[in-house]
Amino acid sequence: MNVNSPSKAPHAKAATPQAARAEASQSKAAATRHFSVAQRVLHNEAEAIVQLAERLDASFDEAVQVLAAAQGRVVVTGMGKSGHVARKIAASLASTGTPAQFVHPAESSHGDLGMIKRGDVLLALSNSGNTVELNDLLSHCARYAIPLVGISKNANSTLAEFAKPLLLLPPVDEACSLGLMPTTSTTMQMALGDALAVALLEHRGFTADDFQRFHPGGTLGQQLLRVSDIAMKGDQMPLVRSGVSFDEALLVMSEVGRGCVGVLGEARQLIGVMTDGDLRRARLRAGSLQALQVDDIMTRNPHTIKPDALAAEALGQFNRLRITGLFMVDEAERPVGFVHIHDCLRAGLR
Repeated sequence: MNVNSPSKAPHAKAATPQAARAEASQSKAAATRHFSVAQRVLHNEAEAIVQLAERLDASFDEAVQVLAAAQGRVVVTGMGKSGHVARKIAASLASTGTPAQFVHPAESSHGDLGMIKRGDVLLALSNSGNTVELNDLLSHCARYAIPLVGISKNANSTLAEFAKPLLLLPPVDEACSLGLMPTTSTTMQMALGDALAVALLEHRGFTADDFQRFHPGGTLGQQLLRVSDIAMKGDQMPLVRSGVSFDEALLVMSEVGRGCVGVLGEARQLIGVMTDGDLRRARLRAGSLQALQVDDIMTRNPHTIKPDALAAEALGQFNRLRITGLFMVDEAERPVGFVHIHDCLRAGLR
């Protein structure tokens, strides 16, 4: 007997076709149940948000006015799952022009109350409105006349007594089949926080440029980056006057190292661009280039871009036109900057 050969269990039997079909049927039934659960949860939460939208009243406008009037920061707080939502709301507010921070209610009782001062506004989240850990925060706000905006499902709660205004969530059951896990309630809190952030954004006249300043990194920063943010400007630009010799234009192009040079007319407007490709084509046509002027070689009416254009737009032109550089020009077609494809790549655009 070969001891290295795999042994077989004496009673092992190959699965019958009937057993395989039964197993596949059970697996399909389980997947159907899971799909049904997902649909139920999503429909319940979607319906809850619709109810929330329909029940909004003057208290929402009052909340926006109170938050917008904060001289300091909007301090967002909540315990448990409400605390996780509060952190997200604080981040959304801060990124859209409303200075905000999260304070943990339990930690506030051990010194973090010092983070909240006159001029701040407290935004407190509690589904029940009776979260014990919030009590010291509520007392602190009452003692120092710190405005308090509440979000809760319970109009007859401790939070409701202190909050002016209270944003009341509709009495919708949790999507959890046990009715216990915060699901629908936290979804409504999150949606209401987004509504407050966007209302404040529009109230302040927050723009895409403002947004980019708060999001310089990552995909959002790349999407909102302007050409003027990454372009070379002033004396760095490769520029020569119309009528200069080929040798002078080539010297400027070589010094800057961007593979092209812009040619200026009498009013300093951009009338042409000489590129490496133009040089190769002229060499094929004329042989020697020494006797030529830059005007004899340049491409007239070159493609340009405006300074306020998105850097992604410049990258799109590079790919579409198969070029590597663009001059930024003002309303009079005067060059105010030059952007190269390498500038876009260094900025993280792809």
